[in-house]
Amino acid sequence: MKIELGALDTLPRDRGIRVTVGDTRVAVFRVADEVFAIADRCSHAEASLAEGEVYGTDVECPRHGSEFDLRPGEPISLPATQPVAVYEVTIEDGNVYLFLEQP
Repeated sequence: MKIELGALDTLPRDRGIRVTVGDTRVAVFRVADEVFAIADRCSHAEASLAEGEVYGTDVECPRHGSEFDLRPGEPISLPATQPVAVYEVTIEDGNVYLFLEQP
């Protein structure tokens, strides 16, 4: 499923937004002119990653401080040890699209 998120220049820089599609919560981050999308729940403590601080291409969980690399979804610091899902994002003619598998 292809979901239009809007124009790239309307997404906030260096912070997350939450997008909910059905039962799927996705954290979307714009870093410079790239956009990343990961599952919005920390694999350690169920906190919203969209609310975390962004450091380059890493996001810090606001609950316990685990950091995740936005590109592969892998944790890069404890206490999280499991990755979060990563979703495909494209930018076409200045518009951002998120791709989710249909249930």
